[in-house]
Amino acid sequence: MRIIIIRKKVLLGLLIFSVVFGATLVYSKGMGNHILSVMNKDKLLPIYCVDAEEKKVAISFDAAWGDQFTDGILKILDRYNVKATFFLVGFWVDKYPDMVKKIHEKGHDVENHSTTHPHMSKLSAEQIAHELNTTSDKIENLTGVRPTLFRPPFGDYSNKVIETITANHHYVIQWDVDSLDWKELGAQPVVDRVTRNVKKGSIVLFHNNAKYVLEYLPLVIERLQKQGYEIVPISQLIMKENYYIDHTGMQRKMNNSQ
Repeated sequence: MRIIIIRKKVLLGLLIFSVVFGATLVYSKGMGNHILSVMNKDKLLPIYCVDAEEKKVAISFDAAWGDQFTDGILKILDRYNVKATFFLVGFWVDKYPDMVKKIHEKGHDVENHSTTHPHMSKLSAEQIAHELNTTSDKIENLTGVRPTLFRPPFGDYSNKVIETITANHHYVIQWDVDSLDWKELGAQPVVDRVTRNVKKGSIVLFHNNAKYVLEYLPLVIERLQKQGYEIVPISQLIMKENYYIDHTGMQRKMNNSQ
């Protein structure tokens, strides 16, 4: 009787072990692709920031949904002798062509933020190219200068997006300092967030129609200039050749051994 009880306990233990082990294998198999994806060295990244030798940063404005504050932004930038970068969506270009021209005439980068503001990673290569080139054509027709920079809407990208954009002669640009101005928390939180997180080679994200942009922008510029930063357009901040992008998205100069 005692032997039978022991055998039953052994069999029960083996059964429990088998179930747990099997579940672990399934979980491990399911996580495997995720782990490989995270650790995959072939994952392409856009330019989040630059390993700059000099104390330079770039501020950028995404323009998609309105024009209420754009003229005021340009006046502030003029006042502080600052050149910035504007990423424009195609339907914004269609709606405000005179403002597109004015941004260009003021000496700022006029760059590409897609045509319809989609999640780029969900598109085919052909659709990605269409989103890119349609808007670059529109901007070039208005300004005489073709954009060379592209910022994907929602910061959404994939290897296919980066490969397609690069093949169409544009650099893919993200940011390493997000102002979170769209949260409408007031001017001071934006000023504090940007100036505390900025570093040499940073790219700062603003929005042209953020509620408090005309309040926080002069404060941010004054603080950055007081800290010794020169504010330049992204086109002047990034490297155009002999570079690589590290695992953090920082663009670095290629040395002779690489």
